[in-house]
Amino acid sequence: MKRKKTMAALLTAGLILSVNGAYAKGPEAGVPNTNAASAFDNKIIKKISADNMYNHIAYLSEVPRQAGTPGELRGVQYIESHFKQYGYETEVQPFPIYTVVRNNVSGLLEIGGENLKPYVFSGSYSGEVTAELVDVGKALAGTVPDSVKGKIALIERGDITFVQKVQNVFDKGAVGVVMYNNTGTSNAFGQATYGQNIPAVAITRAQGLALVEKLKNGTLTAHIKVTGSGVEEKTSYNVIAKMKPNKNKDTGQVVMIGAHHDSVQNGPGANDDASGVSAVLELARVMADAPTDTELRFVTFGSEELGLLGSYHYAGTLSADEADRIVAHFQMDMIGSKDAGGDNKANGLIMYTIDGKKNLVTDLASAAGDRTALGEVVPYGQLGRSDHQPFHELGIPAALFIHSPLEPWYHTPADTLDKIDKNKLQETAEIVGASVYQIARPDTPALQHSRVAPQPVDYDFENRPPGA
Repeated sequence: MKRKKTMAALLTAGLILSVNGAYAKGPEAGVPNTNAASAFDNKIIKKISADNMYNHIAYLSEVPRQAGTPGELRGVQYIESHFKQYGYETEVQPFPIYTVVRNNVSGLLEIGGENLKPYVFSGSYSGEVTAELVDVGKALAGTVPDSVKGKIALIERGDITFVQKVQNVFDKGAVGVVMYNNTGTSNAFGQATYGQNIPAVAITRAQGLALVEKLKNGTLTAHIKVTGSGVEEKTSYNVIAKMKPNKNKDTGQVVMIGAHHDSVQNGPGANDDASGVSAVLELARVMADAPTDTELRFVTFGSEELGLLGSYHYAGTLSADEADRIVAHFQMDMIGSKDAGGDNKANGLIMYTIDGKKNLVTDLASAAGDRTALGEVVPYGQLGRSDHQPFHELGIPAALFIHSPLEPWYHTPADTLDKIDKNKLQETAEIVGASVYQIARPDTPALQHSRVAPQPVDYDFENRPPGA
C-alpha cells in the first residue's frame, strides 16, 4: 500500500520515531539538534493563544449543541466561518441521523378479546392494525414465508437483531409485529428503525409460546395499536477545512486534526467537546500561513455522542486512495477541564489508541510533550469510544488526546465555561501543533537526515480507564 511507503519515508527521512520508540537515523544523522527542533516548534507554538481557545468555548457553550438541533447548526456555522476567515477551503457535510421519539407512549395488543399489555418497541411506528397472526419463528433471512403479507408476524426473539427481524417481515409485506421473549418473564425489549412503518410490540415468553400452541389448532386475529412512538430523521453535520501545500513541494500526504462539535442533550458541552473544537480552530489559525509540503485537514464531527456517527460517515466518504494518503489523525476530546486528570503525570493528559499500541501520532506527541509547555512525556493507553476509531479501522495512525480520569461534570449541565483550565488548553494545543508541524513542514520527510528531528523519548503504557 502507498501508506506503507509513505510511513517508511517519514521514519527514515526525518520523522525518526518508530512505533516502538526506536530512533531511526538517516545516513548522515548524528546527535539530534534539539535547539533546531525547538526553533521549528516555535513557529507554531508561540502563536497559540489559550485566550482565543477560551473565547471559542465561551461562544460554543452558550447553547447546547445536541446533534440535529438548531444548537448544533449554530455551532457548525461558527466553526465554518472561522475556517473561512483563516483562508481554508471549507465544506459543511450533512448526513442523516435517526432519533427515537417516545411521547406518552401507549400500546395495545388484543387477541381473542384479551389485552396482553405489551411493551412498545423503541422506535416502533405509531399505527393501528387488525389482521391475522402468523408464526414466523425467529424471522431469519430466507425463512419468512410469503404468506405473512398483509398479516401480523409473531416472532421469537434471538439469533439476529430486533431491527433485522422487523425488516425481514416488513420486506415480505407484514403489517405488524408481535415478538415474544426467548428467556425469562420480561416483555421490555425491542428496537425498530426509520422506515419500518409497521407497529411493533413485545410480549413475554409464556404469552408467546401460548400463542404458538393456539396457532397450531387454528387461526387467530390480532389487533395492535401504538401511539406516541416513532423514529424521526434529522440532519447532523461535519465541518471540513483543507489547506493544500505548496504545489512544488506537495508530497501527496494529508495530516488530520479533529474534534467533535456536538454535545449531549441539555449539556453546554464546554469541555465535551467545545474544548477540542477550540484547539482545532486555534491550530487552523496558526498554521494557515505555515510552509508545508503536506495537506492540513481540520475536521469537526457531528453526532459523536450518538455513536461516532459523524466520523464514521466522513471516513466512509473517503476513497481508498485518499484514505491511503492520510498519514496521521490527531483527535482532541475533552482537553480543558480543571477537574479532570487527577494526580496523574502529564497533568492528566493521556493518548489513547484503539489497539493499545504506539504509532506515529503517539510517538511524535509524546516527544512534543517533553519539549513544549507541558515539559513532560505523555503516556498512552487503550480506549475506543471516540472519533479516532474509524480512522484506525482504515489503517491510519490515530490517537485520542484527553485528560483522564474524566471530571465529575461529564455529560451533565454543569459542564460549563467556569470549569475550563487555560493551561491545559495551551499544553494540549502545543503538543498537537508541534507534532502536526513535524509531519507537515517542508524539511521532513524530504530531508535525508534527522538533525532537525526531536530527541526520541521513552513513554509508557498506562491502564487508565476514563472513569478511574
